[in-house]
Amino acid sequence: MNALSNLPPQGRTAVLALGLVAASVTLTLGFACALPLAAFATISAMLFGPAVAAGSILAVWLANQIVGFAWLGYPTDASTFAWGAALGVIALLSLGAAYALLARFRGVFGIGASFLTAFVVYQGAVFAACLASGTDVSHFTAAVVTRIFLINAATFAGFLALRALWLRSGLGRESSKAHALRHA
Repeated sequence: MNALSNLPPQGRTAVLALGLVAASVTLTLGFACALPLAAFATISAMLFGPAVAAGSILAVWLANQIVGFAWLGYPTDASTFAWGAALGVIALLSLGAAYALLARFRGVFGIGASFLTAFVVYQGAVFAACLASGTDVSHFTAAVVTRIFLINAATFAGFLALRALWLRSGLGRESSKAHALRHA
């Protein structure tokens, strides 16, 4: 057995959360302003209880902001800071949407519905924030939204695959909620 298998459940939770933060850093470096927050929100809702999931999604968001400002040259003006904060709130809204669907529907349908709902909430909230702030919405084209959806879908599929490997390895012990979702 390895060191991970000797960790208590809280330690394994911390490893999973840190893994999501590491994925956030990697994806931020690759996609900059297209971090797949709906994918992160949905996998967080699947893996963690509400408090840990909220902390996880905020850590993912914060890692994105740190990388963006420190290494990618995000502008340091009031508008960029406001948008950064808005994205943190939007990530939490997406998490809430994912939780709501996972609580209502089970199995593959529930997982798919929670991801789609998190994505719609994310994109809808960004669109609403653009309208409220007077930001141009002409970039909300079918091609751009499709690109963002595909980035989120591919990331979520990767997360699901990694989750399956984690569980099959014997390192992951799923909660009763996750077990019910998987076997419904």
